[in-house]
Order: sequence, then structure tokens, then C-alpha cells
Amino acid sequence: MALLLGIDIGTTSTVGILVDSETGRTLATADRPAELSSPRPGWAEEDPRQWWDNLRHLLPELLRRAGVTGAEVAAVGVAGMVPTLILLDERGEVLRPSIQQNDARAVAEIEEFRRRFPEEEVLARTGSAVTQQSIGPKLLWLRRHEPEVMARARRVMGSYDFVVHRLTGVFSAERNWALESGLFDFRHERWIPEILDFAGIDEDRLGTVRWPREVVGEVTSRAARETGLRAGTPVVAGSADHVASTFSAGVVEEGDLLVKLGGAGDILFCTDRPVVDRRLFLDYHLVEGRWLPNGCMAASGSLIKWFVREFGCGAGYAELDREAAAVPPGAEGLVLLPYFLGEKTPVNDPQARGLFFGLTLSHRRGHLYRALLEGIGFGFLHHLAVLEEKGLAVRRVRVTNGGARSDLWKRITADVLGLTLEPLAAHPGSCLGAAFVAGMGIGAFADWSEIDRFLAFGEPVMPDARAHERYRERFRIYRTLYERNADLMHALAGEEGA
Repeated sequence: MALLLGIDIGTTSTVGILVDSETGRTLATADRPAELSSPRPGWAEEDPRQWWDNLRHLLPELLRRAGVTGAEVAAVGVAGMVPTLILLDERGEVLRPSIQQNDARAVAEIEEFRRRFPEEEVLARTGSAVTQQSIGPKLLWLRRHEPEVMARARRVMGSYDFVVHRLTGVFSAERNWALESGLFDFRHERWIPEILDFAGIDEDRLGTVRWPREVVGEVTSRAARETGLRAGTPVVAGSADHVASTFSAGVVEEGDLLVKLGGAGDILFCTDRPVVDRRLFLDYHLVEGRWLPNGCMAASGSLIKWFVREFGCGAGYAELDREAAAVPPGAEGLVLLPYFLGEKTPVNDPQARGLFFGLTLSHRRGHLYRALLEGIGFGFLHHLAVLEEKGLAVRRVRVTNGGARSDLWKRITADVLGLTLEPLAAHPGSCLGAAFVAGMGIGAFADWSEIDRFLAFGEPVMPDARAHERYRERFRIYRTLYERNADLMHALAGEEGA
């Protein structure tokens, strides 16, 4: 029995899983909450020290639940949010809260990057446009607004690279963090000097770029004392969370699509070639030679969580689902734009803002909640429209993450997209992908296809044709609402930043 540890550094929680590589059995899972902070409009930050503190408590608990010791763990893989920005000083200590991938503060700096570097050149070299997710504009923002912090910064890294460093003492940059940073030329496999220079960062502050399954180091004695793992346990470079969860959902063939109903709304499509479009991101698949053109909506599950907290009046998700299910498709004339943290793909507008449109005195809480779920679905449909423009045909659709536990959210998503969804049953998500990558790194698996024995599926969710047609009509209104109100959103966002 070869035990593999997978860790996921997520927006709302830190998760661990122990799996048996020989049987495909999950021995135990454990998680601890993480807190997202938004101290100003459009800002999104977390404390990396909380992630490590979570692991110090979570990993011993995980080992106890599995009835094993740290000495029995054969390898460790870490997945996490990407491209989170973390700064460390010369001692490896965190200098400030992380700037999250959905943070939208660097509006002016994004525009400067766009003026300085032609869009087609950036797309051709980095695979993605300059957006609120790009690391360069955020570094430029930090140089201007927190120069004392940047003066002390000696390392720039992402969420899972940070945890790998805490475990091993080794600085590395997993390949997808590099790619999504907008600082890396994926065609020539190197950092881009002129973009680094404009951002004000030296290459020696970035880690060596690694493939996900590369063993980058071993658990140090200090990390072993803090976590219960065995000193000397191999640790691989790891993976972006959405890439790891996509692979661990069995999305491995051309035409496979994953819809992630998580804190952010991810949609990922598997191809055997890089597909570049300014409205999409591009990632490496875990399987070498395959790619993941994809999109990410800044707020999805986090938007639902906000609504429940602020307007639920004590009602839980199940009660709100029941209220929304009693409302017909289209929410009786109510349409939501889910741009509550600005928006990443496909509009790439950090100054976009959320909007409930069509409110009347006849609308109740259930209408608002249904419109919220439908608006997120329209965001996914917008991405599908881009994929269709690129000539990419969907073969099958998998659905995962916390939202997949809601029958209503799955039903609305299937109806909006007009596609059958295959839910993963009790799917652990990114942490399973991270554990599998660790297994590939030490040779516990012979081929990536062995992920199949870890998968179980729920009942498929078939779309309703009449509901889909109604949603296609609403979708036209959804698209027009942003187009006609973008200028007003930007004006309000300008006042917020004044």
C-alpha cells in the first residue's frame, strides 16, 4: 500500500486527502476554513500564514482519521489557487496578505500594460490577455502603493508554491502559475525579460519553473515536527487547483468539458493543442501534450455565500433552493449580472459590477436567489459561446465542487447550457488531483489513465429543451445589459477608487 497525501489551498478552505494508490480508496479527508478578506471594493486577499497554520492542525488530524502515521505517506502533492501573488522576505517570511487571483485593484496598471505591450503579442507569447488576474500589473501596483514592502521582497510565488516551500525549503514555480502569471513565454519556455522589467521584478525572485509531477524537494525536519509527516518524504511541484480538479474529474480527452460550481466559476475544455483567445485563459493539462483553454468567473459560489449571509435572514441553502425552485425559469423577468468582484473571463473587466435587473414589487427572495443561480449559468454559457466560435465541440460535460450537491443549481446549469451534466459522486476535487500527481512523481502510477479507478458518478442531469429556449432568450438580455451599462459601471468604480 502506497499512501499519497494531496493538499488543496482553496479560497474558502484548506483541504487534505489520503489515498491508497493501489486500490483507489480514499482513507480520510479533513479540512479547515480559510478567510477571504476584501478591505476595499474589488480587493481580495488572504493570509498565507493561515494556510500553513491550517496544515499544522489538519495533517495530524488527517493521519489520525486514516489510522496511519506520517512515516507511511509515500509522497505529497499540493494544489492551490492560481495565480495568487505572495511576497516573502529574505528569511522566507510573508510580507503582506496574498493578492488573490480575483483581486481587481490594479485597474490603472492593467491599462498601462495594455498600452505598453500589443495585445496580439501578449496573447501569442503568454496564451492569455492582460487581465485582473495577471501578476505584472499587481506587482506594478505594489511598487507604487507599497514601495517599502517591495523593497523587502525577495521571492514572488503562488499559493501552492508557498506551501511546497514551507514543506521543503525549496523555491519553485509550478508551470501553470508561471503561465497564468502573464510573465512566461510558453512557446519558448522562459520568463519574458521586458515584461518583468516593466513590472519591476527580477527573474531571480521567481522560482525555477517545474512540471507538476517533478519532485522538487523533501519534507524538512522542521516541517515534519509541525505537520506529523516524515522528514525526507518527497514533495512534487503540484498543480493549479482548477487543473488538478479537472484531471481528477476524468477530463482527459479532446472535447471533455468541466463545469466547476465553486467559489469562483471555472469552465475548462480539454484539447490536444493550445487555443489562444483574449476572452479565455490557457493552462497546461496535467497530461503532457494536452491543454486546457478555460475561463474563470470571479464570483460564483462566493456570490451565493454573500447572498445567504446578507439576505438569507437565517435561511440555509436548502430552504433558499426550495424557494427558488418554486419560481419558473427566467425568474419572472429578473436577470442578474454576477460581476460582484469585477469580472475575469470572458469580459476581462475589473471595473464591471453586479446588477439585479427587472426588479418589481412582486419579486420575492426566491426570485432573487433563482436569478442569481441563472446569472452564474449565463456566465458559463458566455464561455461556451466563445468555445463555439473557436470551433470547439463539446463531447461530454462533468460537473463538480460544492454546488454540485445542489440539485437545483445543477438543474439550472444544465438547462441554461442545454447540455447533459455528469456529476462526480462525493468528488474530493483538487486534493485528489494533487495526490495523483504525487503518485506520478514517485512512480506509483504507470499512466495518467489510472485516475479512472478513483471516480464515481451520480445520476446525469438532462436539460429541459423548453427551459433552455427560454434561457437562450434571457441570455441575449444578459449580454446586452453589460454592453449598455459598462460605461456606467466604470464611472461608479472610478468614484470608489477616488
